[in-house]
Amino acid sequence: MLRSLVISTLALLGCSALFGQATNTSAPGAPGLDAHWPSAAKNGFGTANTLASKLWFTLHNGVLTEVFYPRLDLPNTQSLELIVCTVNECQSERTMHHELSVADARALTFQQINTASNGAYRITKTYTTDPERATLLIQITLTANSPNTIAAVYVYYDPSLNNSGWHDTGWSAGETLLSSDGNVTSALSASSGFAELTNNFLGRNDGRQQLQSARTVNEKYQRAENGNIVQVARVREPESFTLALAFGGGAEQALRNARSSLRKGFSQARREYEAGWHAYLKSLQPVDIRYQDQFKLAALTLKALEDKTYRGAMIASPATPWGGGANANEPGVSGYHAVWSRDLYQAATAFQAMGDRASANRALSYLFNVQQKPDGSFPQNSWVDGRPIGGGLQLDQVAWPLILAYQLQRVDHSSWLKHVKPAADFMLAHGPATQQERWEEKSGYSPATIAAEIAGLICAAQIAAVNHDRDSAQAYLKKADEWAAAVDRWTATANGPYISRDYYLRITENDNPNDGAHVAINSGGGNYDERRIVDAGFLELVRLGIKPARDPLVVRSLGVVDSLLKVETPNGAGWYRYNHDAYGETADGSDYDGRRGVGRLWTLLTGERGEYDVARGDLGAARKRLDALMSFANDGGMIPEQVWDRRESVRSEFSFGEGTGSATPLAWSMAQFVRLAISIKQGSNVETPRAVAARYLKGVAIH
Repeated sequence: MLRSLVISTLALLGCSALFGQATNTSAPGAPGLDAHWPSAAKNGFGTANTLASKLWFTLHNGVLTEVFYPRLDLPNTQSLELIVCTVNECQSERTMHHELSVADARALTFQQINTASNGAYRITKTYTTDPERATLLIQITLTANSPNTIAAVYVYYDPSLNNSGWHDTGWSAGETLLSSDGNVTSALSASSGFAELTNNFLGRNDGRQQLQSARTVNEKYQRAENGNIVQVARVREPESFTLALAFGGGAEQALRNARSSLRKGFSQARREYEAGWHAYLKSLQPVDIRYQDQFKLAALTLKALEDKTYRGAMIASPATPWGGGANANEPGVSGYHAVWSRDLYQAATAFQAMGDRASANRALSYLFNVQQKPDGSFPQNSWVDGRPIGGGLQLDQVAWPLILAYQLQRVDHSSWLKHVKPAADFMLAHGPATQQERWEEKSGYSPATIAAEIAGLICAAQIAAVNHDRDSAQAYLKKADEWAAAVDRWTATANGPYISRDYYLRITENDNPNDGAHVAINSGGGNYDERRIVDAGFLELVRLGIKPARDPLVVRSLGVVDSLLKVETPNGAGWYRYNHDAYGETADGSDYDGRRGVGRLWTLLTGERGEYDVARGDLGAARKRLDALMSFANDGGMIPEQVWDRRESVRSEFSFGEGTGSATPLAWSMAQFVRLAISIKQGSNVETPRAVAARYLKGVAIH
């Protein structure tokens, strides 16, 4: 039996070290230094396509970063990496030269290759998860240029259980490292066994520090209790081995998962893992061969972003942009691993477009049965179990579920009475002005929000008619027509300072876009005349079938947007959310910390422009946008939230037209790629509601 897992029945039942009831030596220095979530710029994200394995992993900078268990909103690790010691020095993987490849384009299988700074050795790591249980398996091979180059190899593990860096307790059990916080326990084992195990507090003479100073672990501790712990162990026979990082509700379950997965072996687990994803892809429609590999990765990523306990809950991203603030000591930070109605709509429409109606319907059921409030509205965002996080009211997020219900033909009487009617009535009572627009920042009259409201009411009217509620149907249609007739008057200035004096604004504080009211940019971005702040949100009026693509005001507004917000990068055109945006890395490239930054180029806006090109019948231009989206993806096929916007690189990892430290992968961006690829193939936008276009775009065919 594997040495790391030889644990007698007596030890399993009574060993106090195993269950953490007593220790030989306790590490000093609690609670250790502050914890910090790693960069959000993931280039690998994976999970098994099974409900039995409630574990997800992320990769960045050559190492393993967050691992989520047992829900997608519950990260449990900061990092797991190797430290390689030669006779001269010990080097951490994160300081080596990194490469990443997609080992199987039809599955979320990734391989990291890290090469020593002096080129003396190379580490190859391949990742998979056991489809039968919550275990991550990493197959590792070390290749040295000459014999005796490597003196020792250590594993460095920084757990952050239950979404917090503090409050963890770690201990050694035989040749396994365990850590626990509440009802989450991790077990780290190696197929070749561990030696020199130690549990410390971060920054308090921890194992990494000892290796850096002495190239060995001299002070080993059996236990580190209640703090920001780190765990280190030397790998026996490190030339080729498998690491198992398993989770469970307690030590016994975590150990059992690790043992079972190592017995199964990496090769068998990988075959099962990849077979599950291969089978899923067979159910999806293909796209043009040029885009097929990126399409597969986008589709698989969207599928992987669904929680396995709260079905239909699809998070925005498995990342915390820029590390999430001052520290990650406590569990309050949700990052982007939360559910927004808006982002969930984007994912659901992508699922519907690519032929996975079951996933789209689960998303709608989650919106209706878990998120929706008694008054018919939806929270700003929520944990996957539906507990609200933000307190803002965004009326577009009330409208999107109605559009989705129409598109999925969820027109049964129960859905109408319990969900569609309350949401539509809520919009009637509270629209068209919104407390927050789609960027979750400002209140007022937003063309993007109003477009969603109009489309939502038209879709609700269709469902009302099916259910023989003529009065509600007429009320919704009447209000939608009123708002459609007034949206230009509310949101387009006639005396602006730019190229064309009449154009849509990002948002107006009241219903007068000509009065020069001032708008404050979030994150300290300054105060400006609202006529000077523009975005491309008005394109929702086109995409949702309310305005024709060649509407003169739309065309003039695009000219203003392109003159202020468009940047041609080496990977294609990108757009800022709006001018003077402050949500992004600071001017010197430092991480966004809630104060003034510089908003960078948002990839999803390139996808939206592509959908506009489809609407105006220019498929060649739309393909250029799709090409740009594909080029914005990193080496793991993950499309980021934002890409770097200039030739000058203030940080080595930033390149013009490539991802920043923003959320990667972003579900919305991946969904834009999927939808645009299918819309180009079909020659029309797949998500434009037929009923809306039929009402406002007479004679236009919508497929």
